[in-house]
Amino acid sequence: MHPYEQYMKEISMPMRKELTEAGFKELTTAEEVDQFVNDMEGTSLVVVNSVCGCAAGLARPAVRESLESDNRPENLVTVFAGQDREATARMREYFEGIEPSSPSIALMKEGKVLHFIPREEIEGHEIEDIVTNLDNAYKQYS
Repeated sequence: MHPYEQYMKEISMPMRKELTEAGFKELTTAEEVDQFVNDMEGTSLVVVNSVCGCAAGLARPAVRESLESDNRPENLVTVFAGQDREATARMREYFEGIEPSSPSIALMKEGKVLHFIPREEIEGHEIEDIVTNLDNAYKQYS
């Protein structure tokens, strides 16, 4: 492994754990993404994780807090932009008509995006606003 890749893998570990410890399953290959989408039952929260500051300070904390909702999605998965490139690219193919954005959060059902929060609705916003955005989507689509 190239030294840069090794460094990025090591630096991203706590960022990955922040979601996996909250119950998210990491999808690291395109095949895992396809299998997940094809087998998807119920609602799914998909987080496109990132090493950027708005992922650390806003997206991940907001997602974790949103899971306290009674209407939380049945499935929790994540792909890591810039790290698991094939998995991220494949997941983005399922986000039909939506520009790539990281971090971003998608609420999906039956392989289709029901609600999408791009970076523009994360960066510069308050955690509470993102949690409310997610909770409203959970209520609408549960």
